[in-house]
Parts: sequence; C-alpha cells; structure tokens
Amino acid sequence: MEKKILEVENLYVSFDTYAGEIQAVRGVSFELFEGETLAIVGESGCGKSVTAKSIMRLNPEPPARFKSGKIIFNGEDIIAKSEKEMREIRGKEIGMIFQDPMTSLNPTMTIGNQISEGLRTHNSTLTNKQAHKVALNMLKLVQIPNAEQRISEYPHQFSGGMRQRAMIAIALVCNPKLLIADEPTTALDVTIQAQILELMKDLQKKINTSIIMITHDLGVVANISQRVVVMYGGKIVEYASTNELYYNPKHPYTWGLLSSVPRVDIVKSQNRLSSIEGTPPDLFAPPSGCPFADRCEYSMKICREKMPPHFIISKGHGAACWLNHPDAPKVNSPSLFITAKKPTEKRGGN
Repeated sequence: MEKKILEVENLYVSFDTYAGEIQAVRGVSFELFEGETLAIVGESGCGKSVTAKSIMRLNPEPPARFKSGKIIFNGEDIIAKSEKEMREIRGKEIGMIFQDPMTSLNPTMTIGNQISEGLRTHNSTLTNKQAHKVALNMLKLVQIPNAEQRISEYPHQFSGGMRQRAMIAIALVCNPKLLIADEPTTALDVTIQAQILELMKDLQKKINTSIIMITHDLGVVANISQRVVVMYGGKIVEYASTNELYYNPKHPYTWGLLSSVPRVDIVKSQNRLSSIEGTPPDLFAPPSGCPFADRCEYSMKICREKMPPHFIISKGHGAACWLNHPDAPKVNSPSLFITAKKPTEKRGGN
C-alpha cells in the first residue's frame, strides 16, 4: 500500500488588506504519496503558490490567515504547529525551490556556505569541514561543473541554470521527505529547462523524495508528474493522472490550457494558438457559482448561481463542471490536443 506523506483538507487561506479580504485559497484538498510527483497548474493568481507556501507556513501571518482546513504532513497538522516547531521542519523535512534563484540566494554569501547553512542548522554536531564536504558533494550531485572551484563563488558568478541547480542543492541537502518546486524553470531557456527537469527526476530516484511541482507550463507537467491538480480562482477545478488529464480532460478551463500548448505534430496552418478570453475572478468578492463561468463559452445559468461539485469521471479523476452532470448538454472535448496513441501509464517517481 502506498504511504501518504501529505494531505491537504478543505484549506481556506485569506489575506487581510486595507481594501478588504482576499480569498486566495478556497476549499483546496489533495494528497501526495511517497516518491510521487504532483503538479499544481493554473494561471497567475489562481492560488497555487499560496497553497504551496501554506504547506511550509511561509505566507506572512498577518496579513495571511488560515480560515479553516488542515495540512497533515507525516501524520501531524502543520497549521497547529508553532513557529519554533516549523523551523525544525523547514529544510529538514520539507525543502523548497523558489521561483527566482537570483532573488532567493544571498548575494553576500558563497554558494557553499548557503548550502551548508541549512545542514548546520539542523545538525549542530557537524563541523565546518564536514558541512563543506557535504555541500561539495551536493554541488556534484546537481551536476555543477568544477564544483571544487564553484563552491567558493557567489551567486552573481553563476549562470541562471547553475543558480537553479544551486537552489536545488540547498533544498535537498538535508534529504527532505517533501520537495516543493515553485515554478523552478520559468526564467530558463528550454534547453536548460529540460536539463533541470531531468536532474529533478534523477535526484528523486536516488533519494525517493516526494515532489510538488507548481507551474503554469503544461509541457513541464507532461515531463515530470504522475498526477495533476488544476486550480482556478482559488479552487481546484480538475484533478487526474497526467495521462488522463491530457487525453480525457473534462473541464473547459483545462481545455483552454491544453489548447494553448504548441503542437509539433499538426500542420503549421492548423496550429493556431488559442487564448482564454477574459480575466480571472475578483477574489475580493469571488463568485458564488463556478469561478470560470464568465470566461467559459459553455456556461449555463446554473454555472453562475451554484459552484459545481467534483463530478467523478473515473478512479482518481474528478472535474468541478456542470457539463459533467447527467442532465447537462453533451459537449465533446476539443480534439486539438488529442493524439492517436495514448502512452503507457507511469507510476511513482521510480
């Protein structure tokens, strides 16, 4: 039986501002198993980064506020823990790769010191020499060339791809059970992006770390994850295995995301990228119905009046869309992103 390492239950997170309450995360629930990679996708402002930072309690409190819900990590509720207890978990049990390595790394410290800092924090018996040796090994593990020289250099002396590798080394130096990667390849070109993704997959095999990948890039999702959660307007609108999401999507927002991905197997004249018209909902006053209703070409009267439940499509696949109700009009998924042959389902991170 697969071991469940993380469970988020009906999570609500708001930000109290002078203009009012921003309801950033509204009733989010998902689970993560040992050795698995879960992708959380959605456009900017959908709540995916707030959800990820809530797991590490990195949203500043205040203005951030947990309204309700639970975050169960290794059988314990993260929300109930004190800041002192969280400092023991951050880095040691849960590591995080932040979105922009240049602003996340300390420009006044060498890369080696930044890697070994977390190690010494969680293991006070370790000598500086021992910590330096571990940091050097981590740089080699993340494939930094000339690691013996680079360990004494500063972030500005590293390229973008190398800084991201250094961030991965910092996040993994204590062998955490869970790694959260918040859009780790956004600022990188496609070649370096592919290298970083391959590196993360290789490291996952070696240390069996569970990964939550936060991204808006569905190409990244196909490459690295086993399951996908699609977020919109602070809510989860669809969840499924990666293959199931690509070949049998059941929410119009997912259709829009997939339709915007370039295809190399379609004649150029037929391969026009589409965009999702309109703007995301106002989270100061979120709609009572489906948050995607105003941008959805298939929306019905009930969509604006009542939030749909998660209709079960198949085992492990659900979509919060009224089109999946037995009495709804039949709408076929767009065929733009469907290919003839479905790949073999992959399991776990091994």
